[in-house]
Amino acid sequence: MIFSRNLIAAAVLAVSGTAAFAQAGETVKIAWIDPLSGLMAPVGVNELKTFQFFAEKFSGNNNPAKVKFEVIGLDNKLSPAESLNQLQSAIDQGVRYITQGNGSSVAGALIEAVNKHNERNPGKEVIFLNHAAVDPDFTNSKCSYWHFRFDADTSMKMEAMTTFMAGQKDIKKVFLMNQNYSHGHQVAKFAKENLARKRPDIQIVGEDFHPLAQVRDFAPYIAKIKASGADTVITGNWGSDLALLVKAANESGYNGKFYTYYTGVTGTPTALGKGGEGRVFQIAYSHYNLGGQAQKWGNEFQAKFDDDLYEHSVISIFKGLGQAMANAKSTDPVKVAPALEGLKYDSFAGEVEMRKADHQLQQPLYLTVWQKADKKYPYSPEHTGMTLAPVKAFESYVASTPTSCQMKRPS
Repeated sequence: MIFSRNLIAAAVLAVSGTAAFAQAGETVKIAWIDPLSGLMAPVGVNELKTFQFFAEKFSGNNNPAKVKFEVIGLDNKLSPAESLNQLQSAIDQGVRYITQGNGSSVAGALIEAVNKHNERNPGKEVIFLNHAAVDPDFTNSKCSYWHFRFDADTSMKMEAMTTFMAGQKDIKKVFLMNQNYSHGHQVAKFAKENLARKRPDIQIVGEDFHPLAQVRDFAPYIAKIKASGADTVITGNWGSDLALLVKAANESGYNGKFYTYYTGVTGTPTALGKGGEGRVFQIAYSHYNLGGQAQKWGNEFQAKFDDDLYEHSVISIFKGLGQAMANAKSTDPVKVAPALEGLKYDSFAGEVEMRKADHQLQQPLYLTVWQKADKKYPYSPEHTGMTLAPVKAFESYVASTPTSCQMKRPS
């Protein structure tokens, strides 16, 4: 009888042990839905390589769940409608995790579609890992239990940026130049609100919006900026829209400062070249000269692809996902989602936290300036001989902004 009880106990332990590590060796597919064609294709190509690079780095014994990550690249042509087609294609292939970041208009459509799919298809739920779409509404009025953002949102970045700008007494007249979609409008909105609160003496002397990924010549826009008398431009532009904007500024001889979100992204370093030294700033959750393991990965990435690693949110995604899966003892999104929300873990810049209230990652931010690469800050993007050197770091609590999210969690 004692022998039988011991045998049963051993069997139970064996089963529970198997269940606890059922996901070890399992392949977790992540569908990357972003542009691989059109003007923003160079950005998409870089980011897809980044995801696949880190999928390999964090697979198997390199994550606590011991799963293998596989990234499937799907071209959405920067179109919300095409993104929904690619989402359905991914779901049809059995993919349970998707990621996207280029274009908040796309992200908004995907969040809504994932919500509807999960509600209608219990047992086939999908999690949306947002690597770069920064519209604050996604973690406020439009927050979703199935959406997790690993970039810092527009309000967080503007909070840090304007805190620095408030101390720059030479800033007197600001022009707001942004893309004509939700992200660009949010940048302009939060810039005006923050400057009015921190530096009411600064004049907003102009505000303009242009079509997303359609303008090839920004000379007319730079002419407006010069005519306004602005000494500073705030822009949330990214990809070709920022590269061509700063190129036009260089060619026209505009000598004002630029405060940006995406100077380090593909194409912009080359467009800047030696121009803009000491005058172009970036606020972001990372930069090229972080040091430590992140720097080593950046150097390895450059050597392997002759390209630059700037999408460090990918590291936070794989680290957080691996830890959440280990904690949940499952790769099922239904079990991983509650393990991911509220999770504190170490990423490339120290401890971060996926805030439970709204699924917005809380992390440090860095203000950097465009200058010549040197021994202290040696990394040179796109072989320009220049770099983004850190000027000021902001701890997570400094850049953190409150949320109005009323999270609806599954019963």
